[in-house]
Amino acid sequence: MTAGTLIENTASASYTTGNTPKTIESNKVTIKIGEVLDVAVASLDSGAVAISDSNVLAFSVTNTGNGPEAFTLTADPAIAGNDFDAAVTSLAIDTNDNGIYDAGVDTLVINGGASPSIDADATLKVFVLVSSPSGTGDGQSSQIKLTAAATTGTGTPGTTFPGAGTDGSDAVVGSSGATDFAQGKLVASVATVALVKSATVVDPFGGSQAIPGATIRYEIVATVSGSGSIGSLTITDAIPASTTYQAGTLKLGATALTDAADSDAGSASNTSISVDTGTVAAGESRTVEFAVKVN
Repeated sequence: MTAGTLIENTASASYTTGNTPKTIESNKVTIKIGEVLDVAVASLDSGAVAISDSNVLAFSVTNTGNGPEAFTLTADPAIAGNDFDAAVTSLAIDTNDNGIYDAGVDTLVINGGASPSIDADATLKVFVLVSSPSGTGDGQSSQIKLTAAATTGTGTPGTTFPGAGTDGSDAVVGSSGATDFAQGKLVASVATVALVKSATVVDPFGGSQAIPGATIRYEIVATVSGSGSIGSLTITDAIPASTTYQAGTLKLGATALTDAADSDAGSASNTSISVDTGTVAAGESRTVEFAVKVN
């Protein structure tokens, strides 16, 4: 029941005196429903967020109590086991409720500041904006904890704050202790990949004209820069229309690969090629080659 609701009740009694029926009513008893202070916090990210792609972690804060309540929001980046501690630059409220942080649109809140009042059973999306320290290595991770605490008060379930609830009702700490937290995870993605494709044409007459019967040899070079390494770097390419893949031409560097999807790194068909180059450290490159014939 909603906090501040009045439960009112009046008793009545009927009786007969001197053969005259009478009815009387008692005084009215009014009880005001108190406000239960409860909250639930959850991460909205499906997994670790790559800090090079997005410096934003998303959370939901749900008022599971029975009255409107604001909550103090605190993001803590110093979590045991972190490879690095990100810096929390600000918090933001998802003002337009689209689930995406929009700079200049969403309302900024200082770390440790209060949220707007959240209605009972309503949810507020909160973004934690972060930056990573210099020298962070690729693949290193960091967790950040967002805590929401009822501004009216927290404590052991059952703790009462007289008159501090909705419409002057008493506020009572619920089973959550009026505070909850969730953790989001960041992973540093410092290494980047550049992909360059080139083609060499050899026609049946020893020239370089792309005519029917000519062979086109494609070379794809993947170069990793930054720091750290890239895992499971897989290069794929579709066989161009009006051409036919030339069996046995697939290579990774100087190593010939079979066309079958077997124990080596590559596979090829009449529609596409795919090569798993494995883990590639920053500063290194991998080259894939294959050939087609113009129909």
